[in-house]
Amino acid sequence: MKKYLLFFAAGIGLVAACSRVPITGRSQLNLVPESTMQSMALQQYQSFLSENKVISQSTSKDAEMVKRVGQRIAAAVTRYMNDNGMGSEIASYKWEFNLVDSKEVNAWCMPGGKVVVYTGILPVTKNETALAVVMGHEIAHAIARHGNERMSQGLVAQGIQVAGAVALNKNPTAVNIFNQAFGVGSNVALLAYSRKDELEADHLGVIFMAMAGYNPQEAIPFWQRMASMSSGQKPPEFLSTHPSDATRVAQLQKLMPEAMKYYKPA
Repeated sequence: MKKYLLFFAAGIGLVAACSRVPITGRSQLNLVPESTMQSMALQQYQSFLSENKVISQSTSKDAEMVKRVGQRIAAAVTRYMNDNGMGSEIASYKWEFNLVDSKEVNAWCMPGGKVVVYTGILPVTKNETALAVVMGHEIAHAIARHGNERMSQGLVAQGIQVAGAVALNKNPTAVNIFNQAFGVGSNVALLAYSRKDELEADHLGVIFMAMAGYNPQEAIPFWQRMASMSSGQKPPEFLSTHPSDATRVAQLQKLMPEAMKYYKPA
């Protein structure tokens, strides 16, 4: 995807902030103001939609299903955040759910609640509940602010100082850090996060889908189907940005008792 112009508005710079991930309670460092992340993400999102075929929800049952699943999960997440004193963290979210015509087996959610599902993943999900596995997982990345965390870590590692009115597009390293944190538009968008982030998104994702009335047990066969699609020799887990299939399934099995506590069939 093109490196669209990303910038901090005048008077906004990096603000050191330590926060905690909902549900897991893990402490994380978020240096970039969430409003800035959402502004940057919105520009990427709108550019992506303008360059790809978005399937109309008025004429496609699949597109309507994507919207329905997304709205149910978003409503459940909003209730949870509000009930637990974290509503302000997503108060500015303007949720959107789009199905895009692409053979890629992919989906993503940008800060601010902009969700895209690719048609290529539907033959793997096979049903609405498995689609909720995918969308819960991707929404979890946004709620856990994994992109902000990764970008913050990258800025610190590169020693980039940003304050006041600074155009990020003038710093190729900063732009690259943002693009790597999300990978939107590439065929490795599902691989953009670290193993830790992926497993944490699995954790939050199955709980979010359960809160929305979808059976979280569907997560295990879905990820097993994803694993069966793999071809060739996989790199060792410690060299991969994804957890191994065995690690992912084992964690999901351990998480099922917790997730099922939130599950009430719709």
